[in-house]
Amino acid sequence: MTAGLSLERPWLCLDLGRAMRVLSWAVNRPGIVTAQQILWREVRNADLPRDLDVTEWFGAQLAARGAGDAVAFLTSRDVGAYVDCSAKVGAVRARAVATVGLSNAERVGTRMDRSGHDWGTINIAVVIDTAADGLSEAALLEAMSIAAQARTTAVIEAGPDLPGGRATGTGTDCIAVAAPTGPMDYAGLHTEIGEAVGRAVYDAVLAGTRDWMLHVRRPEAAAQGERTG
Repeated sequence: MTAGLSLERPWLCLDLGRAMRVLSWAVNRPGIVTAQQILWREVRNADLPRDLDVTEWFGAQLAARGAGDAVAFLTSRDVGAYVDCSAKVGAVRARAVATVGLSNAERVGTRMDRSGHDWGTINIAVVIDTAADGLSEAALLEAMSIAAQARTTAVIEAGPDLPGGRATGTGTDCIAVAAPTGPMDYAGLHTEIGEAVGRAVYDAVLAGTRDWMLHVRRPEAAAQGERTG
């Protein structure tokens, strides 16, 4: 455990320390919401039978944990294989916690038949801490675009090749960006925020991708439809 981050299988919990505005398309509480926790829930085939209402099941799981108001991801990747990276640029510190599974990798603009395979998923939580002003909604959206760009760059550099070319992500990736609310309107590549977010996410996803490629990927197993995370 590190400060704010705890692993209690099948859960990985990132406590933000205080309520923050969080932007995501997570399974639980997507959109722009206020939350204090971002959670990962590791799942297996037995957890998600074909006729299951996943949203209802996941909501019940979170409620039982007392975390119904958390932003939360689902993944078949081993949550113990998370990567935690930080970057400080000027007055800005960005932290990225990522789990990286590429068993359902895709290349943008193409689509493969992944039926019958487990979904590893890249799930990333980004926490932005500024010494001065917090972020406006526009800056939060721009920070999300930087996080997605960094994710894609890392996968292109270290990920698997597919029939259509080098993978750029997976079909079920999700990113959550958390930050205090304030008047800062810009978070692009020319800003301290953009540089810090990009570096933290890139480092986390690159390390996670390399770990998956080295220790998890088994092409012969994937061809037989076995779980590869």
